[in-house]
Amino acid sequence: MIKILFVCMGNICRSPAAEGVMKALVNQNGFKSKFFIDSAGTIDYHEGELPDPRMIEAASERGYDLDHKARQIKNSDLENFDYIITMDDDVHKSVLRLDPQKKYHHKIFKMTDFLTSLKSDEVPDPYYGTSKDFDYVLELLEDASKGLLNFVQKGL
Repeated sequence: MIKILFVCMGNICRSPAAEGVMKALVNQNGFKSKFFIDSAGTIDYHEGELPDPRMIEAASERGYDLDHKARQIKNSDLENFDYIITMDDDVHKSVLRLDPQKKYHHKIFKMTDFLTSLKSDEVPDPYYGTSKDFDYVLELLEDASKGLLNFVQKGL
């Protein structure tokens, strides 16, 4: 089983959306039994909360179900997951700092590393934005999830 963890700051917008998009993509391609997909945040401020209602709505309009409850990333996640996918530079640096011996750095990627047609250095946090910002995040996540699945399939 391939284990993928998506990470953003609060685990209520970008990473649960990435989790939902990737789960749908994996299911559509008949790989559901081959993947475990989860998400986490670098902070515990929203621990136990459902995703932001605006992200739930934007994702639902695209056919994604977001029912994840926010949690903070743990050191054990670095060992337990095969791929740890971060949403922006700050989150990426925070996750790398969890691994001072660099034992797991080879598992840590930025979501934008997997973009196939869109161009962006980060998946921006839509929290203080408008509905258009939430839609843009979902567009980036859909594009990058396809690239990520193609990347991971090489190891299947």
